[in-house]
Parts: sequence; C-alpha cells; structure tokens
Amino acid sequence: MKITRFAMICAFALGLPLSANADTANNEAMNGVAHLQEEWARIKYQMTDEKQQLDAIHQLETEGESLLNLYPDSPEVMIWQGIVLSTDAGIVRGISALGKVNDARDLFEKSITLNPTALDGSAYTSLGSLYYQVPPWPLAFGSDSKAEEFLKKALELNPDGIDPNYFYGDFLLQNDHYAEAKVYLEKALNAPDRPSRASADAGRRAEIAKALNEIAQEVSKN
Repeated sequence: MKITRFAMICAFALGLPLSANADTANNEAMNGVAHLQEEWARIKYQMTDEKQQLDAIHQLETEGESLLNLYPDSPEVMIWQGIVLSTDAGIVRGISALGKVNDARDLFEKSITLNPTALDGSAYTSLGSLYYQVPPWPLAFGSDSKAEEFLKKALELNPDGIDPNYFYGDFLLQNDHYAEAKVYLEKALNAPDRPSRASADAGRRAEIAKALNEIAQEVSKN
C-alpha cells in the first residue's frame, strides 16, 4: 500500500519503522472491508423489501467510496466496492445499471494488477460473474469465453472456495451443462465455512440449493 509523504515524515519523526505504519494502514483497510462484507450480507440476504434494499446498498456504496478514498491502493477495498456496485446493478437491472457495472469491472481489473491473489482471488470470481451476467456488445461487455477464463482462474487460486465453485457452477447451469454444473455446485455446498462470514455463507448455500433444484427439474424433463 502506498505510504504518503506526510506519513513518511511522521514515521521518521517518531522513530517508527515505515513497515509498521503500512501494517497499521492495511489493518484499518481490512477492518473497513470486514464492515462492507457484513453489511453486504445483511442487505443481500436478510432484507426482502427491494426499495429498502436499494437504499441500504446506496448507503454502503457511499461508505465503500469513502474507504476507497482513504485507501486508494488497497486491492481488497477495490474488490469489495466492486461487489457493492455490482449488487446495486443487480437490484436496479436494465440499461441504467450499466454504468455501475462498468465501474465494478474497472475496480476488479485494477485490483488484479495490484495483487491478483487478494482475498483468495475474489476479483477473478467477481469479474467472471460479471462477464456472463451482463449483456454482450453492443449493450455491454458480456462474454462467455471471458467469463470462463476468469472463473477458471479463480478456481485455480481457491479450488475449494464456496464462491468460485458456485459461480462456475452457475455459469455452467446457464449454459445448460447440467451434469458438470452439479459437480461444482455440490462442491460449493460442501465448502468449508469462512471465518466471520456466517450470514454470507448461509445465503450463498440457499442460492446453491436453488440452483441444484433447478438442475434436478431440468434433468427430470429428459
């Protein structure tokens, strides 16, 4: 993370090592990320009224933007602000949401240039999910080939994670590859719990169960 000239002067004057200053900034940034994660899970999985959900995600966007202004070189903050923007776009839907989708993509791409393994490669997972969920050109940048590329990279970095397995399974499901999708979705369902992410894991597992039920219904038709 970049250390400002002011911070360097202060550290020198106090006789503090620069690495300690950087570690403090990183810890503060990660505390902010933990807040974004917790609030995001509450908004996405515990709020049912769409207007209230949208108001809450807008507030979280503002908080994420403030955090990004404080820690502009933190890939973890970039990833989570991108996730918040993507979630907003998913609630709003339609052409009006594409601006935030583009902003989210830019944040994921920038985070990868800084640290591709940040948060176990979550930028690749999020970027891949965008590419298969948004419309293709000329409306947007959607691309199944790019989605698969990024989602496979996410799985290389975090092969047992709930999110990369879920999103790759969902990608396969959307493309009618039911047997292969089931393998990844079941692996996602049985993924280890993430520390301090109980609400997010519970919500994701509900989505996984819904996807597996959809596969069972499609297979039963044949």
